Amino acid sequence: MPKVEITVPEHLEMQIAQMVEQGEFVNREEAIEDLLATGLKAYKTSGPMEDDERDAGLEDEGMMGHEDEYVF
Repeated sequence: MPKVEITVPEHLEMQIAQMVEQGEFVNREEAIEDLLATGLKAYKTSGPMEDDERDAGLEDEGMMGHEDEYVF
């Protein structure tokens, strides 16, 4: 597995250490790997879209593009 070196703000390091201490993860490496994977999955499903992609298909789904209309 490739190794990556990162620098994170102290508050993130403290949060990761706290999760490890609470037993949510076995160690820091596992915590960072799992949190990074989760973040990447979330980014893929809700990441930024181009303006054309954002507006495409609103009428097809029954929406007229109004900001106060939602589809669930």
